[in-house]
Amino acid sequence: MTATMTHAGTGSEPATRGEPAGRKRERRPLSWGRVLAWAAMAVVTLITLFPFYWMLRTALSTNTALAQAPASPLPVDFSPGGFLRVFGLQSTEEALAEGGSGGSLDFWRYLANSVVVATLVTFFQVFFSAMAAYAFARLRWPGRDAVFGFVLGGLMIPAVFTLLPNFVLIKETGLVDSLFGIATPMVFMTMPFAVFFLRQFFLGISREVEEAALIDGAGRVRVFFRLILPMSTAPVATLSILTYITAWNEYFWPLMVSYSGSSRVLTVALSIFRSQTPQTGTDWAGLMAATFVAALPMVLIFALLAKRIVNSIGFSGIK
Repeated sequence: MTATMTHAGTGSEPATRGEPAGRKRERRPLSWGRVLAWAAMAVVTLITLFPFYWMLRTALSTNTALAQAPASPLPVDFSPGGFLRVFGLQSTEEALAEGGSGGSLDFWRYLANSVVVATLVTFFQVFFSAMAAYAFARLRWPGRDAVFGFVLGGLMIPAVFTLLPNFVLIKETGLVDSLFGIATPMVFMTMPFAVFFLRQFFLGISREVEEAALIDGAGRVRVFFRLILPMSTAPVATLSILTYITAWNEYFWPLMVSYSGSSRVLTVALSIFRSQTPQTGTDWAGLMAATFVAALPMVLIFALLAKRIVNSIGFSGIK
């Protein structure tokens, strides 16, 4: 009887232990549809990355060689001279010898101006938008829905229509040709989207948590800063990234209000650098080197945080 029980126990043990271990993940069969989908994504990826490769290829060539072989897929007469001119490490004589324009670009100064403007715009827009979104999502006051509809109406107004009124306002306040004069109107140019984006997320936060804090004696301001904002780090971070990239890439508005190098941002400086053509030809190697360096930080930020951005936008849209 003991032998029988031992045999039965031994026989059932491998079946019990081996069931989860022996279960293998089923592989989806490879179909032509999946192959075509992956091929299409690969093509789209290559098309997206090609402009960056072409910028790098042009930046690592000399202008004289580029004129002789403009369609070459590889750098022509490989030279880092374009990057050296951007960073101010090449003399005018050396630049002219490589077919450069001889024009100068105070890259680090313009880069610092772009960082200051983008940081100011991001901080103030996210701060004011978060407070406005909380007021629309949580507070009850007369005319709230009408005012929110008015804010949403701002999404339908093209930004170009606001340039002239903003310029008149900046001129009357004496902020022309200053970094603060560039940043102030940009804070409000895309604020309707920011308010809508954060409001949709705030609507999904449980009211019970907020009411418990109010019962404990916390005021609305404290609830907003100590409870709502810490719970909204993902959408706030996403909005900050999108706002920073938008402010970094802005061109036309800074061009209107900046007249000197003290307030010139990188996007405007690149266009001026392109027009400096003492040799009757554009310094394409230097221009592409500056463009590549200016675009690289934003590309890396978006590439590293793209998943968070997409998830936050999708979550806010569902709400």
